Amino acid sequence: MNLRKANRRVSEKRDAAGRGEQRRRTNEQWGDRGRAQMGDGESDEKHQQRGKETAPKGTCQTMCPARELRDRQLQNLLHHFEVLAGTERVRKPRGDPLRAVKEYSRPAAGKDSTNPADLRPPAVLLKTVCYLIDDIAASSHLQPWTEVYSFVFDRLRSVKQDMIIQRVSGLNCVAILERSVRFLTYASYRLCGEPLRRYDPRINDTHLQENLSWLLDCYATGTGPHPNQEEMQALGLLYNLGSARAAQHIMELPERLRSSPAVTLALSINRAFLERNPVRVLRLARRLNFLQSCALHRHLATCARDLLLIYSHGYSSRNCRFPLDRLAQLLSLDTAPAARLCQAYGVVVHHGDQLVFSKAAFTEPEPGKLHCKLFHSVVAEEQRDFSVGNIIHDCA
Repeated sequence: MNLRKANRRVSEKRDAAGRGEQRRRTNEQWGDRGRAQMGDGESDEKHQQRGKETAPKGTCQTMCPARELRDRQLQNLLHHFEVLAGTERVRKPRGDPLRAVKEYSRPAAGKDSTNPADLRPPAVLLKTVCYLIDDIAASSHLQPWTEVYSFVFDRLRSVKQDMIIQRVSGLNCVAILERSVRFLTYASYRLCGEPLRRYDPRINDTHLQENLSWLLDCYATGTGPHPNQEEMQALGLLYNLGSARAAQHIMELPERLRSSPAVTLALSINRAFLERNPVRVLRLARRLNFLQSCALHRHLATCARDLLLIYSHGYSSRNCRFPLDRLAQLLSLDTAPAARLCQAYGVVVHHGDQLVFSKAAFTEPEPGKLHCKLFHSVVAEEQRDFSVGNIIHDCA
C-alpha cells in the first residue's frame, strides 16, 4: 500500500512538472509569436509611413515635360492645339512649350512613370487645368466642341494620373477635382445625342463618378476650408437622382451641410423623383442654376415619360381634351417639341392644340428615337450670360 501511494505521488509530481513545463513553453511560444506579430504590425506601419514619405514628388514646371514634347514632336504626334504658330504647314510642326500639355498614357511594363522630371507638382497641375478651361474649353474660335472635349478630356486624365502617382491631397487636389467634375457635367449636357465616335456618354459618366467620389472623400477627410462643398454635394445627388447610395451619403452629412439651400433643394427633387411625382420634379427644377440643370437634364426624359403615363391613365377618355400649351408649360417646352414628345408616346394631338390621352394607346418610343436633347432648351435658358469658363470655375 505504501509503495503504491509513493509511486502515485511520484507520478503526480511528474505530471505536474510536465504540465508546468508545457505551460512555460506555450507561454514562451505565444510570447514570441505576439512579439513577432507586434513587430510585423510595427513593420507594416513603418512601411506605410515610408510609402508616404517616398511618394515621388514632381519637379516639372511646365504643362508638358520637355522629354515628352521632344518625342512627340519627332514622331509628329502633336495635337494642332499644341503646335507653335507659324509652323502648322511644316512637315513636322514644332510644339509650343506654352500650349503643349502632357497627354495621358497607359501604364506599361518597363516604363518608369515615377520619374520626378515627368511629374508636375500640384501647383502646376492646377495651372494646367485652368489653362485647359480658359484657353481651350472656353475658347470661342476652337471648333468643333467635340474635338475640344476630346483634347481636354485626355489631358485631364493625365492630370489625374500625375495626382495619383504623387498621392496629391489638400486644397489643390480639391480645386482640380471640382473643375474636372464641372467640366464633365457640362459636357454630359452639351454633347448629349452626339454620335458615339465623337462622344461616349458611358466613358464620360465613369470618369465623372470617379472624380466625384474622390472629391467627396477629400471633403470628408480634409481639413478645409471647402466653400464649394454644398454645391458639389447637391450636384452629386442631382446627377445620381434616385440612387439610394447617393441619398444615404447626403443623409450622413453634418446638419450644417444637409440643411443648406442647395442640398435641401436636391433632396426635395430626389424625394419627388422616388415618389414618381414628375410634376413636382419639373417645378422644383426651375429653381436650379445652370450647372445643376446640366446634372439633372439626363433624368428629364424619364420625368416626361412618367408624366405622360400618369396622364394617359388619369385622363383616359374619348371625350376628354387636355390643352397642349398647359402640358408644354409643365414640361417647360415650346408647344412644337411638346407635341412631338406626345406623339412619340402614342398620345393623339387633336386639332394641333388639344391632347387626347388613352391608357390603351400609350406606347414606348423606339430605342434611340427620343433623346434628352429635346429638353436642352430648358437647360439653355439658365445659361444665358454665363460663359463656359465662368461655369466651370464656378463664377456663374
